[in-house]
Amino acid sequence: MNSETLAFSIVIPTYNRPDRLRQCLQSLTTLDYDRDRFEVVVVDDGSQDSLEPVVQPFAAKLNLNFIRQPNGGPASARNTGATAARGRYLVFTDDDCQPTPSWLTALAVALEAEPQALVGGKTLNALPQNICSTASQLLIDYLYEFYNPIPAAATFFASNNFAVPRAQYLDLKGFDTQFPLAAGEDREFCDRWRYHQLPMRYAPAMQVRHAHQLTLKSFWRQHFNYGRGAFCFHKTRAHRTDGTIKVEKFQFYRRLLTYPFHHLPWPQAVRAAGLMFVSQVANVAGFFWERSGQRRQAQLATATRQT
Repeated sequence: MNSETLAFSIVIPTYNRPDRLRQCLQSLTTLDYDRDRFEVVVVDDGSQDSLEPVVQPFAAKLNLNFIRQPNGGPASARNTGATAARGRYLVFTDDDCQPTPSWLTALAVALEAEPQALVGGKTLNALPQNICSTASQLLIDYLYEFYNPIPAAATFFASNNFAVPRAQYLDLKGFDTQFPLAAGEDREFCDRWRYHQLPMRYAPAMQVRHAHQLTLKSFWRQHFNYGRGAFCFHKTRAHRTDGTIKVEKFQFYRRLLTYPFHHLPWPQAVRAAGLMFVSQVANVAGFFWERSGQRRQAQLATATRQT
């Protein structure tokens, strides 16, 4: 296939989730976009067992490129996929997401309006019966409303559903691999994109279904890691702008805790609001845990140099 005909390279980092990956790839076979105009780059980030047997059956249905690398985290895996990609635009999603059939068509429409933009889409909760997954998705919905009130002047998108011109992505060196977890690296990339005065646009018709099965324990761990990533993000941004670490104002958190009551039936809203509170406690705990750990590492490095 001539790379000049490829509009999109769909990059999927994956790690130890064969069933989720299979469902993701199956959803891509239903896309209503011309198959000759996109490719799929799957990056196995050092899974315990190779995921090639999962990918191989789809080779006849999709233009597939399967890459395996030592475990380096999702930021590293996305960068690996971007380097191998041949499309004009990189389209990122995760292995636990299932794009809707019109996903790429909606993206193409958004790019007609602003070809150089980073375009982010809407994420839908594929597990509405799971209250932890519901609360997690509500949090993302709230963040999108807070950070992207004007679609043509958006400021944040999650990396499970956004697209970017490949040339600009490579110019900016891709995702920051100092973020080893799936936490904060997308926020940092969006902030760096805006720092270089590049446009961002929200395209809610560009949709994926997110099937992130969560328990209370994994919900806590997820948001604890988000807190760790938040500290790394604020530290990186402060360094880039020669400023100080700043967090959101009190009103941000007050509105967050009341957000479920505007979007869910009362009994479910009460449970979701409680989980929103838990998420912020976990986030704060992760933030200060990461800050403490980095300070200890810096003190140790200083002591080592002095001996």
